[in-house]
Amino acid sequence: MNDRIQQLLDQITSLEDELRTALSEQQSSIFFQIKGKRVEFEESIKQTHKKLKKNFFRWLVTNRPQNLITGPIIYAMIIPLIITDLFVSFYQITCFPIYGIKKVRRGDYIIFDRQHLSYLNFIEKFHCTYCAYGSGMISYVSEIIARTEQYFCPIKHARKILGTHARYARFLEFGEAENYEATLEKYRRALSAQKIDESLK
Repeated sequence: MNDRIQQLLDQITSLEDELRTALSEQQSSIFFQIKGKRVEFEESIKQTHKKLKKNFFRWLVTNRPQNLITGPIIYAMIIPLIITDLFVSFYQITCFPIYGIKKVRRGDYIIFDRQHLSYLNFIEKFHCTYCAYGSGMISYVSEIIARTEQYFCPIKHARKILGTHARYARFLEFGEAENYEATLEKYRRALSAQKIDESLK
């Protein structure tokens, strides 16, 4: 990887960190405060939220019928999601210590906090919990696979692909054979680093 690309990647990482911090500060100061595992709103906002909540029967009548019809199909997906979660988690627990790879924390990806929103009724909160699990679990699994790829094969593809993980940009260029074995060891050692996101700088 040439110095210009490395410099741009470092700038992107720095800006992403800065943006995350700024967004977090803005949310906390305007809407809510996070206290441990609880999310607390100001009393006036809480009261406004409660007034906006639709009761179950009104929600049922006004909800789109296609959402209700396809509900069983959507919720049936919980079975492959849980099976994937179990198998990939088992793989990480057993193999990552052997490889010397720092484990992925579930709590960084699967977050359940939408139940603190008073403007959602219990069905909407249930939907949100399902979505939080599904999307969070996919991100969690993606990071486990990304670390595995960095350990075994940190090489970019010849063709452009969509939806790459965050580590992919720092992988070796396709066909970059010089000192491959030594570089591969560097990538592997980086996986045990405390700050995984900065391990390939």
